[in-house]
Amino acid sequence: MTAIAVIIYWDWYYLILADEKKMKYAIQINASPNNSNSAYTAYQFIKAALETGHEIFRVFFYQEGVYHAFKYSIVPDDELQMTKKWTELAKDYEVDLVVCISAAQRRGLLFDDEAKRQGKQDQDLAEGFRISGLGQLMEASLLADRFIEFG
Repeated sequence: MTAIAVIIYWDWYYLILADEKKMKYAIQINASPNNSNSAYTAYQFIKAALETGHEIFRVFFYQEGVYHAFKYSIVPDDELQMTKKWTELAKDYEVDLVVCISAAQRRGLLFDDEAKRQGKQDQDLAEGFRISGLGQLMEASLLADRFIEFG
């Protein structure tokens, strides 16, 4: 599985590198970090795009993809720490990581306002992520040169 992921990464890297025009991408991630490697493929695509000078306008986490934004998720040490990878990506490249508010609420992801309303002491949203609605997805798809959905 790792060898395939590396090959996919290099295929994306060369595909992106071959494109002389710098593009602005909007990305949607629908898959959970536990059930699919499509989000890791998205992460590799985003890294390759950024490293070759393209812009990632926004990454929108929808449906099961909101599980990437859980601050307190515990992943075994021998598995990919996707929440940590996304947090580092947001910090290093100032990538806008947006989590769908409706999908988050359905899956128990509490952000500041909702945590206070529910009487909880802390929010569940990991650093680098923010909560918003589908309007952010629509804006991203309209303003980007390319919209890519993973999962």
